[in-house]
Amino acid sequence: MTHNFCDLYYQAGENPVFSYRSSLAVYEEVLQGGVLVSSGYNAAGYPLNVLSGFPSRLNPADFAEPSAFNIEIDGRSIDFGLKFVDLKTERTENGVESVLILDSSIKSVRLKIHTMLDGTQMFSRYIEIENLSDESMALSRLSLLAGGLEKTEHDRYSVHANVNKIYSVGYFESDRWGREGEFVWHDLTPESFSVSARFGNDRFRHPLIFIRNNLTGLIYFSQIGWSSGCRFTLDYNANSERTSSALAFKAEVVSHNPMAVIAPKETFVTPEVHMGVINGGLDDAVNEMHAHIRKSVLNMKEADPAECLVGAGMGAEHDMSVETSKNFMRQFADMGGEVFIVDAGWECPPEKQTEWGNYSGTLVPDPDRYPNGLHELSEYCHSLGMKFGLWVDIESLGRDCPYFEERLEWRATDIFGKRNPRMIDMSIPEAAKWAEDELARIISEYKLDLLRADHNVSFREYFAFNGGECISIRHHQAVYKMYENLKKRFPTVIFENCAGGGARTDLGMMKNFNHTWVSDCQRAPYSVSITNGMTMALPPERVDRLFAGMGCHEHGSLDLQMRNTMLTHMTLNVVAPVGAELNSSQMDFIRRSVKLYKDFIRPILPAAKVYHHTPEAKKEGLCVLEIAAPDSTKGVIGIFTLSKAQKICVTPKGINAGKQYKITLDNSGASFALSGYELMNGGLKIDIPSSLASELVLYEEVN
Repeated sequence: MTHNFCDLYYQAGENPVFSYRSSLAVYEEVLQGGVLVSSGYNAAGYPLNVLSGFPSRLNPADFAEPSAFNIEIDGRSIDFGLKFVDLKTERTENGVESVLILDSSIKSVRLKIHTMLDGTQMFSRYIEIENLSDESMALSRLSLLAGGLEKTEHDRYSVHANVNKIYSVGYFESDRWGREGEFVWHDLTPESFSVSARFGNDRFRHPLIFIRNNLTGLIYFSQIGWSSGCRFTLDYNANSERTSSALAFKAEVVSHNPMAVIAPKETFVTPEVHMGVINGGLDDAVNEMHAHIRKSVLNMKEADPAECLVGAGMGAEHDMSVETSKNFMRQFADMGGEVFIVDAGWECPPEKQTEWGNYSGTLVPDPDRYPNGLHELSEYCHSLGMKFGLWVDIESLGRDCPYFEERLEWRATDIFGKRNPRMIDMSIPEAAKWAEDELARIISEYKLDLLRADHNVSFREYFAFNGGECISIRHHQAVYKMYENLKKRFPTVIFENCAGGGARTDLGMMKNFNHTWVSDCQRAPYSVSITNGMTMALPPERVDRLFAGMGCHEHGSLDLQMRNTMLTHMTLNVVAPVGAELNSSQMDFIRRSVKLYKDFIRPILPAAKVYHHTPEAKKEGLCVLEIAAPDSTKGVIGIFTLSKAQKICVTPKGINAGKQYKITLDNSGASFALSGYELMNGGLKIDIPSSLASELVLYEEVN
């Protein structure tokens, strides 16, 4: 589908209508009786008054809360009593941005509702809340997008439609470390249903939801670009005696209240929400979402992910001495590594690298571990033809850090008034400036080619208090701004995101990073289901996965371990300790696989379409994941057995029926030719004789 058409179709009048159109997605709002209400969606390109005398807009009376947003100031809702001030629309590099300006008659507040359309079937929105008064205001409720989603007439499809089977909701079921991206579909039953991230839940659930109408084939999909507390809520009003149902939606920011105190004359800017709708399957939604993310969200030119350099590194699981570091650099160079990263532990004295959390914030190399500083490692790394990178956790002060007591007032304060044991409150301007200055110093002084930014706290620590407001919003806004400033200041340095693995993979955080860890869990079978799910949330070139190290070597075949990273941004770890001879059989396979990644797979990653043949991989005991060039000229399918041997037939999805393809089975090296039509109708029969093993299928157009 082309991604060209987008506009705001504005209909003035007593109840003005705002029809946002992007590709074939349409979303409408009406300012009715002082309330901006959500009036529904269309996924085939039609404005909801295409029949001008019989508009198909939702009736606000069918929804308890029809407002298109929810904002509460000083305990009072300002969803009501709104007055139209202005509507501004301008063409941008990516499409159209509109700003709807509304004044509240309840509080002295002006709202500027920004909506960005880019020609994909997903749009973005954020809100500016301007305090026009001379007094501070407390923000205690914030839904970025809300109101009616749709109304379904069941009897059009089945007289006895089961209301428990009309809708399915897809999301990442677990919020636990090591279970990131564990995608599931659940039936939606008539009730209020929520999927939360971080506030009251652990940090490891990416804020993403799919809502599928099983009768109409419509899929809604949304992400909240926010690193702290957020929640999707669905209100499904139906029963078996009715012939219709009503479904409402909210994308909310949540925390302790007040979530922000807005100073007099201050303009508070909310996080961003992304919303899309499409007629089609799950991967149609995923690929449309990726198109939006690539074009309009993760589009900072300084954070271009296209290089996808093969990373490699070592941390506290080794002694991290100069001698060991150089030995592993040589091993990685032999494998085909392109960036060497010194991970957590470089601030610690010898024999104490596993206590790296206690030394966070020291920010200088331990002189006993590195008597010649980090320059010796950096220069040796560059001499081997690799770039040099370093891990930092800038938002923490460990108990053995020299600043631990000195900067006591910077440490966040929980709801009980207790100082946090390590987390810096970045809502304090002096703390944020220190952190930014230190990162700039580290990048410059140690001549870094890559910065790995970590953040290791519990989810509860995000919700400390400062000056009578919960810090979660101000803290993360300061973090975003810091990395934006640094990325623009150091445009050639690769910024790699990490937060205990996959705890901050959201689109808000990712805007200023080239790529991100999506988990620190590398043990099969979880490692494979993580890759499967997180390539729904983020385009594959942004997703870091690891071969070897961090438990990867403990379970599964060598080929499964390697191929789990080959469809994403590849990262390597060591395969032999210092003093052990490298296993030639192992190294031959690694070198060949890395070369295959660089020559065949990496060139298509930055624009690849992704197909999840087995979206609920853990439940199915099988993962089939495909990436394909958008012009159907080539692609790769990874097939992974997770719980038992499998004989399956795989039908490539990224092909064209009118093309001829060379197919290569990587396990045997066998190649043969088939037409796209034959592949679509007969598929490929694959036999994997054991659990935790794999096959890699490559296809490429031939004349």
